[in-house]
Amino acid sequence: MFDGRKIILASQSARRRELMKYVFDSFEIIPSNADETPPEGIGAEEIPEILAVRKALDVAKDSPEALVIGCDTVVLLDGVIYGKPKDEDDAFKMLRTLSGRTHTVVSGVCFCCLKKTMSFTQKTAVSFYELSDSEIFDYIRPCPPLDKAGSYGIQDRGGLFVREINGDHYNVIGFPIARIKRELERFENMIGGRN
Repeated sequence: MFDGRKIILASQSARRRELMKYVFDSFEIIPSNADETPPEGIGAEEIPEILAVRKALDVAKDSPEALVIGCDTVVLLDGVIYGKPKDEDDAFKMLRTLSGRTHTVVSGVCFCCLKKTMSFTQKTAVSFYELSDSEIFDYIRPCPPLDKAGSYGIQDRGGLFVREINGDHYNVIGFPIARIKRELERFENMIGGRN
């Protein structure tokens, strides 16, 4: 796929980097410097895709011939966005709020190449068990989850909080790789991805 074309992941997430290897043997990491302030008057579920587009376009400015992949992930509950926590106290409050409830993980993904873009949104419902304060403290104290939307990683000990998932497991990690592969095939056909 996209033979002979430079591939860029516009993210410094170690988890996205590992999942990207499922599709591409070789790619570059160039984090975006795009403004991640959510636009006013936009529904919460639309924001990740808008930010993913911003990130991809920001990196594509300097590499218009490359395939650039941007992504943004948030946790939503009752219309409120739970992004990355500011500190341990914020992480504790988020996990206390998510305890015993079902939230939605929403990822926006954007591909950009040759001044053309394609984007989509993927959603996964995640239900947590009831969490005790000690469970939450034991999770966040050794290695605070300050780089994770919603203050947990399903791929680490945060997976112990999860009672049920309805949807794509990899989307909860922040990179819905199975759908990404299929949408990339469509995008390649759209732009004629070979040099």
